[in-house]
Amino acid sequence: MSLNLKLHSGFLSLALPYYSCYSTPRTRHLRSRNQTVPAIRCAKRTGKQRYPSEKKKLKQKHKQVLNDVNNKFEGFWRLSKLAVPVHKDPGKDFIGVSHALLDEITKVLQFPVASMLPAEAFTVVRKSFDARKVLKEPKFVYTVDMDVSKLLDLEPRTWDFISRLEAKVGSVEHMLHKRASGDLINIIHDCKKVSDDTLLRKEISSGSEGLYKYPRTRKPKVAVVGSGPSGLFASLVLAELGADVTLIERGQAVEKRGRDIGALVVRRMLEMESNFCFGEGGAGTWSDGKLVTRIGRNSNSVLAVMNTLVHFGAPANILVDGKSHLGTDRLIPLLRNFRQHLQRLGVTIKFGTRVDDLLIENARIVGVKVSDSKDNSQSDIQKLGFDAVILAVGHSARDIYEMLVSHNINLVPKDFAVGLRMEHPQELINSIQYSELATEVQKGRGKVPVADYKVAKYVSGEDGDALSGVVTTNRSCYSFCMCPGGQFVCGYNLKRNLIVFHVIAFHCSRNWHIVLTSTNPSELCINGMSFSRRSSRWANAALVVTVSAKDFDALDLHGPLAGVKFQREFEQRAAIMGGGSFVVPAQKVTDFLENKLSASPLPPSSYRLGVKAASLHELFPTHLTDALKHSISMFDEELPGFISDTGLLHGVETRTSCPLQIPRNNETCESTSLKGLYPVGEGAGYAGGIVSAAADGMYAGFAVAKDFGLFPADIESILGKAQAAGFAKY
Repeated sequence: MSLNLKLHSGFLSLALPYYSCYSTPRTRHLRSRNQTVPAIRCAKRTGKQRYPSEKKKLKQKHKQVLNDVNNKFEGFWRLSKLAVPVHKDPGKDFIGVSHALLDEITKVLQFPVASMLPAEAFTVVRKSFDARKVLKEPKFVYTVDMDVSKLLDLEPRTWDFISRLEAKVGSVEHMLHKRASGDLINIIHDCKKVSDDTLLRKEISSGSEGLYKYPRTRKPKVAVVGSGPSGLFASLVLAELGADVTLIERGQAVEKRGRDIGALVVRRMLEMESNFCFGEGGAGTWSDGKLVTRIGRNSNSVLAVMNTLVHFGAPANILVDGKSHLGTDRLIPLLRNFRQHLQRLGVTIKFGTRVDDLLIENARIVGVKVSDSKDNSQSDIQKLGFDAVILAVGHSARDIYEMLVSHNINLVPKDFAVGLRMEHPQELINSIQYSELATEVQKGRGKVPVADYKVAKYVSGEDGDALSGVVTTNRSCYSFCMCPGGQFVCGYNLKRNLIVFHVIAFHCSRNWHIVLTSTNPSELCINGMSFSRRSSRWANAALVVTVSAKDFDALDLHGPLAGVKFQREFEQRAAIMGGGSFVVPAQKVTDFLENKLSASPLPPSSYRLGVKAASLHELFPTHLTDALKHSISMFDEELPGFISDTGLLHGVETRTSCPLQIPRNNETCESTSLKGLYPVGEGAGYAGGIVSAAADGMYAGFAVAKDFGLFPADIESILGKAQAAGFAKY
């Protein structure tokens, strides 16, 4: 059997808490002894490993960078890869410029005394923790912007050293203007001001008043269906630009949604329209709140999203943290602030309102039919007229997909991933990743971050015979949505208009980490969550394998909703295995690998609705199970101890991403099947996670505004070209 473990589009192949992957001494030794153990390769080859074409391209880029520096004493210098040993750094929560960081900056500038450098001239742009075992010592790695003008004003003696500073791609780069973006509200206000000034000049020069103004007609009426990140950001853009926006959400506002979730986890009462998936903020509200993204962390669009989150209450360190996340406790008040701002702009928000159908005339959408989401009989259906509808539902809105199919709207199945959620004691992961440094974690309050992991394995079609004889396609197995140190606490205290979490029941608050994300009592699916501090004793991640049309066909599942049917099939199997009442089937990882039912008591689980010993190795088709087994074995090579009696697998995780895509025009975001319909975000197959969904909704908002003459400018000149996310969220 020959396995290839490599980094490819959408999957990061690493096991250590840093943003690159390296072959360890352990794996190099194994390769020399047994060639079946795959090499672990970086996404970007370095040094002598680079291909000739890569070397030529890099040489040209170096030359271009050097030529672009016209005046070293203007603008900013970006200094990257500044490594500060962990014992010298103030710790993960410090985002300022420490003396130890100034020491590293002096080495780049070749300045003699760090204490003479004014900290005010430097701004930390990124801070990551590097604990790879190939290093002599764990380090915090910084990216810093140096304001040349401010530095010279505060310390003129740095002039000679700046004059000798040479640009180097990836570590020392010159910028005439700082690469930073404000929040979305200020960006829109600045754009409107520039547009108004331009129009006024054109009117004066042409002598015809109003010739270049926007049409003075009624405000366009736009419905935004779904209040997840894409729906919220689309609503914000359109409302700021003057549209009449109605935000329709089948679930409840975060306050009421929290009580519904409390009823689920304490009394097993599933509110089908207000739960972990449906409600204000989308599925990410009661999750880890990860803000990592693959659409360009330093791009203007991502910076606009991040700055907007800060504007509504997120801590400023999300702009700096290499693996930033919010946590449920911060997401909830942030969403309330977001909602109140939309309401001040005149947005009508309809919670507890389900979209049942589209109103279509002459091949164009003219409105929607809605009803009270608690009324399954749909006896109170209302018809609401709109000029456009932005469809920003999540990937669990399966009834919406069925409704779209009934109108012959084109839906295309796409690859996604399914698997199981693996849980370990957090102390074990800390020990595996940090060794003796594990004591510095201190339940999220120490100097170093709570340890996480991200691993992947690629199985090629050539390995099919060795696996099960039925694997005929390439597939990836990888960890997904890793949640270190999380918990679940339910309940609210709304006194003094503050949301304060408190314990409803002692057993409910004891380190909930795996949560129920079912939207139907006959189906069972799970996810992970954590708060901002990540202080719990649990660590878990989904271990998933990619599935495609060939897997759907093998189960005789066809058509645009084949992927949805595939999800349902295994969610129903998991519910039967669990025995009902939302009990989750579970199995020791050692027993899963040996195809046997766990006879001894299962290790503790953070899932508080109960776990039941089950044969999870019989849940999926054999070829998927074999792929998961081989990947787990390979993960243990990178994380010795990953396979242990304390490792517990839970079933099932199926909603890693949307199983389909709704085709749309790349420029206008309008559906290719129906005029006036704009499918956006994760539920439409164009995003994977909070940041990419928010960015997609933002671009769609500008596109719709441009269609109605509310925004004549080119948004790409301001935020850059929109980038599509892959199908995995994290």
